[in-house]
Amino acid sequence: MAADRARALHRRWTTGVSVTLSLYIARQFTLSVVAMIMALTGLVSLFDFIDLLRRVATKPNVPTRLVTEIAGLHVPYFIIMILPFGVLLGGVVCFWRLTRSSELIVARAAGISAWQFLAAPLACALLIGGLATAGLSPLSSFMFRKAELLDETYLKTGGGPLALNGGALWTRQPDDTAESRGVAILHARDVHLRDGVLNVTNISIFRLDDHDHLVLRIEAPRGVLAHKHWQLEDASTIRPDHLPVRIGDYALPTNLTVARVEESFASPETLSIWTLPGFIRLLDRSGFSSIRHRLHFQTLLALPILTGTMALVSAGFSMRPTRRGGVARMLGSGIATGFLLFTVSKVAAQFGDSGALPPMLAAWAPTGAGLCLAISLLLHLEDG
Repeated sequence: MAADRARALHRRWTTGVSVTLSLYIARQFTLSVVAMIMALTGLVSLFDFIDLLRRVATKPNVPTRLVTEIAGLHVPYFIIMILPFGVLLGGVVCFWRLTRSSELIVARAAGISAWQFLAAPLACALLIGGLATAGLSPLSSFMFRKAELLDETYLKTGGGPLALNGGALWTRQPDDTAESRGVAILHARDVHLRDGVLNVTNISIFRLDDHDHLVLRIEAPRGVLAHKHWQLEDASTIRPDHLPVRIGDYALPTNLTVARVEESFASPETLSIWTLPGFIRLLDRSGFSSIRHRLHFQTLLALPILTGTMALVSAGFSMRPTRRGGVARMLGSGIATGFLLFTVSKVAAQFGDSGALPPMLAAWAPTGAGLCLAISLLLHLEDG
């Protein structure tokens, strides 16, 4: 008898939870999460649509159908933005219903631990987050970029993605000419984008050798970004310990284009996760700040882990048996914890955007904190 019981116990732990039960819980979890994501996306899209209608009301020449088009282009971006909350709230609803119907109670009474029957929902959450990062984010970036273009063209009065008209521009690029063989740093005090042509005024170019020693300084009152070069007008050169020499028109080779300069000032959400690494390297070589793009890239990488964390948090706050009471308080605590994690992630993102925190730490720290909280809750729930 003891040997049979030992063999049964060994068989149960080696085979784990049954495939049928895993598929059932995974299906219930996925349906609840998808329904919650659709509901939240619809709610956010409705508010976005109302805001666009308000803005269009002040522009009689803009057709109303443009509002529907821009609102529709925002939908994939909203899905990614609210995905962790969809997983959290959908998981809370799913586990609460399974607990209320005593299905999870019976499973635990049969000797199946919480860690075993949570494996399937956790895998589903990770898969949803991975699909959102790898598949939905490229579509979101394409549609969001198109929505921004329509917004800038018809609803805003600024200068488009390069909303830096009248502002300053710094670039840094390799300089392989015989004069320096180092880097060239360009500073333009005023930047204007007109008819697809980037015009710069009050230009200073510092050409440094490979030891960062100043070789030549070039000053020009105005210039444009032409094909593969900066075209400067009425330029003057200044060498160390020499007087300025006027040289007239001057061409400085560059690998920048107007599109790349525009993209450097556009929001990171308009770039796909697959193009972000190369674009970040380009920004670093050109002297532009890549902090926002690094932060967005790390946030997308952390999204699958964050969705898995939210699934565990929802289980920790909703699997308490109803006979113990305090269920409403537990569910409310779970939802409040989710919003607290959202607040912490936004605060960390602000610190990362300002440079106070490394982008990787700002993106992954809230996810790590939520994961520790979820594991602690489940350990308390399972082992007391």
